[in-house]
Amino acid sequence: MNQGLGLNKDHLTGFVVGVGVAAAGYYMYIRNKDKVDELLAGYGISIPSPAQEDYSKMTLEELMLKKETIEDIIAERELALEEGPHTEETKA
Repeated sequence: MNQGLGLNKDHLTGFVVGVGVAAAGYYMYIRNKDKVDELLAGYGISIPSPAQEDYSKMTLEELMLKKETIEDIIAERELALEEGPHTEETKA
């Protein structure tokens, strides 16, 4: 491999294994999210979900970021609605 950086096959293998383990851990977390969140809550670690956000306690900067995100989603959906009929007509 590239000896200039001191990388060898073992580094690449370790990286690939690490990515695989992280992906498996994430999959298992998502699959058992409720159980894991309850366990973490028992230790005093709360994992906030988007549905639990209290907008009245957010800073102005956080509110502006939320607003921009929502505006982006609205614009994307409006664009999809505008383009939707045109793409169906060209397929027919």
